[in-house]
Amino acid sequence: MAVQIDCDPLRLDRERIYQYLSQQSYWARGLPRDIFERSLEHSLCFGAYDEAGSQVGFGRVVTDRATFAYLADIFVLDGRQGQGIGKQIVAAMLAHPELQNLRRMMLATADAHGLYAQYGFTPLSRPERLMERLEQEVYQRLADQGQTSGA
Repeated sequence: MAVQIDCDPLRLDRERIYQYLSQQSYWARGLPRDIFERSLEHSLCFGAYDEAGSQVGFGRVVTDRATFAYLADIFVLDGRQGQGIGKQIVAAMLAHPELQNLRRMMLATADAHGLYAQYGFTPLSRPERLMERLEQEVYQRLADQGQTSGA
C-alpha cells in the first residue's frame, strides 16, 4: 500500500508519535516529553500518511548532512504493519537529497535486520573500533529524581 511520506515538521502528529515511542516501543519506553520534543527539533523527521492524511508511520535521522547519519525511531502503527510502509519510510530516508554521499549511516534494531539488509545495511565492518556510552535506564532515573530532561 502506497503512503505519502514527507519531512514537513508541521504535518507530524506529535502526540501520536510521542504515545507510540513512550508507551509502545521497546527502545524509548518512558521517554520524557521534553526530550522527545528536542529529539524532533534536532533531527530530519519523516512522516508516513495514509490516503486520508492520517499519520501511520514515522522515522527520524540524526545527521550532520555531510558525513554521517543515524536512522532512529522508525515505526509503523500496529494496524498498518506488514503493508510495506516501513520499507517506504527507509527508502525515503535513503533518497533524501540531504542524505546523499554520506560516508557512514548507522542504526540499531532488535528485530528488523532483514528489513534494513534490503537497503545495504550490514553488521559492523569493524566493531572493535566502535564504542558506546549507554545509560539504558536514563528515563527511569530521571523520573525517579523528579526530572525530565536532566537539565
